[in-house]
Amino acid sequence: MGRVGVLLLNLGGPDKLDDVGPFLYNLFSDPEIIRLPFPWLQKPLAWLIASRRTQRSQENYKQIGGGSPLRQITEAQGEALKKQLQVLGKDAEIYVGMRYWHPYTEEAIAHLTKDELEKLVILPLYPQFSISTSGSSFRLLEQIWKTNPQLQQLEYTVIPSWYKQPEYLKAMAELITQELEQLPNPDEAHIFFSAHGVPKSYVEEAGDPYQQEIEECTELIMRTLNRPNSYTLAYQSRVGPVEWLRPYTEDAIEELGEKGVKTLVVVPISFVSEHIETLQEIDIEYREIASDAGIENFRRVPALNTHPTFIRALADLVVNALTSPNLHLSQVTQMKKRIKMYPPEQWEWGITTSAEVWNGRIAMLGFIALMIEMLTGRGLLHFIGILQ
Repeated sequence: MGRVGVLLLNLGGPDKLDDVGPFLYNLFSDPEIIRLPFPWLQKPLAWLIASRRTQRSQENYKQIGGGSPLRQITEAQGEALKKQLQVLGKDAEIYVGMRYWHPYTEEAIAHLTKDELEKLVILPLYPQFSISTSGSSFRLLEQIWKTNPQLQQLEYTVIPSWYKQPEYLKAMAELITQELEQLPNPDEAHIFFSAHGVPKSYVEEAGDPYQQEIEECTELIMRTLNRPNSYTLAYQSRVGPVEWLRPYTEDAIEELGEKGVKTLVVVPISFVSEHIETLQEIDIEYREIASDAGIENFRRVPALNTHPTFIRALADLVVNALTSPNLHLSQVTQMKKRIKMYPPEQWEWGITTSAEVWNGRIAMLGFIALMIEMLTGRGLLHFIGILQ
């Protein structure tokens, strides 16, 4: 086989405080993050949310050094993967494509198209598939592919999710064991898996397999760990007024405190790199919640980063992908048969599931419009005198 490329996909993060606002705007401009029935509302709403959240987010980033380490860690993962593939006899070029900040996916594509590759492996650094993570990146790549004749000549394959990969499970178990063994009574510690949440509607309406994959992944890690510890799975990082997957991490921590748990070992299950949600949200916010709840010993398992066993897992995924039948971007949603990627389904007249969903969305739009008017002091209701 000729020149091989590996495209690593990740979320991205602001490198410095001035990047926080533009990064949030990019994030909330993605229809897979906030689903609206009218696409023209996406960017104005993204601007509003980013404007109102920038200062608070900057304060959070100040607590972890003024920026996200995600780019540096992902690039280090790429270098480690390249070396591991060389050990396995595979010479590959590694490209990093971030969804919402530099180096953007489009930048990575521009680099790899110049390298005259024979085959490309698209590998998201999200072990579990979700519409809002891997799905969003795949949707963007599919759009890029359709408009680039050079890419259409490139042989490629996609790895949709890989939470069952044995070396990945082993790496997670090794890191948990490493943390447990620093405790005087390791078997008494409660293992707390905290996953990034998604809106409940993604699972129930759009068919996102994320919850099922996270739950199965948690069970597989515990099976690999092979210890008697009790454990909990909860979801963090929710945004907005809609219901997200439960239990919420902060609620679950408080409940464990009420039950008398004194030692908590937190595992960031859906994150493979340190970033704002591990370094600030878990290490600072949730640690404080745990302390207030009476949990005396709060420990956090580090993210996988460049853990050697994890890098071997990534290398194995690439080698297996090179020797397996190609899976194209258009086939991913066919494999996940129930997933409804954006744009959402067409509205239907009558008492139908689709009509009910749209009624809810229109009601949410009205709520958003009301909130914007109350925050800005301008709008139709102020004009006609209902709100003063």
